Amino acid sequence: MFATLLLQATPTSSGLISYLPLVAMVVVMYFFMIRPQQRRSAEAKKFRASLAKGANVVTIGGLHGRVVDVNEDTVTVEVDKGVRLRFDRSAIAREVVSKSATPTV
Repeated sequence: MFATLLLQATPTSSGLISYLPLVAMVVVMYFFMIRPQQRRSAEAKKFRASLAKGANVVTIGGLHGRVVDVNEDTVTVEVDKGVRLRFDRSAIAREVVSKSATPTV
């Protein structure tokens, strides 16, 4: 009983310490979730800005083709001989490196 009275009589720690776990969770979430997403977004924007004719690309829908024309907002992709499709730049997901260009070990 005496210990309980002593604990109640001592001043409680400041409110700042009680917020420490919440602040720590926000910092961890920033470094593990938000910052990497911002980095990926910046890399994707840089990639789309550097698109050039002749690049083999894959769209976000999974369509493979070769870039034949690049405008400010659109990219024309040739998916087969004589078949050209126009996409927004944001629809290009990645560039494909041809297998014959990689050295064999």
